[in-house]
Amino acid sequence: MFFDNSVHFRDRRQHGAASEAAAQVALDFDRATGPRRLLLISYHFPPVGGAGVQRPVKFVKYLRRFGWEVSVLVAANPSAPLSDESLLRDIPAETHIERATTWEPSYTFKAKVASGPPAATSAPGPRRRLARALRGAATLALQPDPQVLWLPSALRAGSDLLRRVHHDAILATAPAYSNLVLGALLKKRFGLPLVVDFRDEWDISQCYLENARRDSFSCAVQRWMQRYVLQQADALTCTTLSSARRLRDRAREAGSQAESTCIYNGFDEDDITPGTSAADISMPEKDVFRLVYTGTLWNLTSIEPLVTAIETIDASLPERLAHLELVIVGRRTEQQEKLLDRIKKTRCRLRLEPYCDHTRSIDWMKSADALCMLLSDVEDAHRVVPAKMFEYLSIGKEILAIVPDSEAADIIKEHEAGSHFRPGEVLEIVAWLLARVQGGRRILPNNHAAKIARFTRERLCEQLVKVLDHLPVAP
Repeated sequence: MFFDNSVHFRDRRQHGAASEAAAQVALDFDRATGPRRLLLISYHFPPVGGAGVQRPVKFVKYLRRFGWEVSVLVAANPSAPLSDESLLRDIPAETHIERATTWEPSYTFKAKVASGPPAATSAPGPRRRLARALRGAATLALQPDPQVLWLPSALRAGSDLLRRVHHDAILATAPAYSNLVLGALLKKRFGLPLVVDFRDEWDISQCYLENARRDSFSCAVQRWMQRYVLQQADALTCTTLSSARRLRDRAREAGSQAESTCIYNGFDEDDITPGTSAADISMPEKDVFRLVYTGTLWNLTSIEPLVTAIETIDASLPERLAHLELVIVGRRTEQQEKLLDRIKKTRCRLRLEPYCDHTRSIDWMKSADALCMLLSDVEDAHRVVPAKMFEYLSIGKEILAIVPDSEAADIIKEHEAGSHFRPGEVLEIVAWLLARVQGGRRILPNNHAAKIARFTRERLCEQLVKVLDHLPVAP
């Protein structure tokens, strides 16, 4: 009886092993022939708004067309200043969204703490000095950014998801740069190939982002973190050719052989398709030239050169400014608000709009006679191409590009899309403005649409798929 039982057990065990082997073969076949699955890590995701959110959203929208299903790991309660529920319509219903709670305080609270108490006329008391010291210690500890407070719960949620559902690769997009650290930790834990996507270079953000820590300790910690991420990465993607070269060099310095690929931000043809415009956005009056800027105004996109040009015209030909309407759509830092206050003292028609959803922003672009693009003349700016530029290109209106010699300027010239002036060329900007308010509107070349077709989000997503297809095979 013992022998019979043992034989029965052995046969059952062999049958179970055969079944498991057959199941594994079937699973491997499904992986090879069916859709593959990508885990995309993005702290910011709709209904959070902003230009940076659109890149991961468009990846999610189009990846299914190329045989990739997507799971998205996002913050359940993001501490973010902007919202845009219109972006939700781009998320396929089948998309799995995994949410993890962050321990960050609200964005309003963070902004209040960052600004600190009002300056006192007398020396600060012990309580205020203690508050300032605690605030400094807290921001010093939050490396690489405040979103690091999301990392513990996100690592747990991401690990649970990867144990439940087979994925073929991970893509982490930044900023926030904590996303990249999270992607590297998950890659190390599960052995999945990792793509690191830099919407903005880490080094540039460290120099120019609001409230970024620039002390020697923070810089050293962030260099170490970036080095660790690059060592874990199997591929790098970024938004400009010059950034691709820079990141490749950074990777080699870190001992990584990861290739770096430029995938521009681009534009979505579905967003530009003619439709019903907002009722309160009308076309400009016949004798008024409307210049529109959309996006954030901050130290990397300062409007000061344009303000100076407008003041120059106001000093000599103020009556001409009555025919110029400047529309600013988007968030503005306090410093940029002060610059715009100077325009209010001139005869230029200034209209200030807050951040709005993406659809409305496109409507403002369509209403323009020309579109303004700004980039400050600072170190490393030549490697930046503002995301809005591609939507500007798709709208087909002339672009006034006030940017240093850069990749952005080269794209404008290559596509004959407008006029380029360096930020210091104020008199040339003055001449451009005077020519336009006197009726000198410019029509772009007939082949413009064909030339910019390579910047559609769908084609750019196809470039991402080529990167994914060349990754090592997941275990």
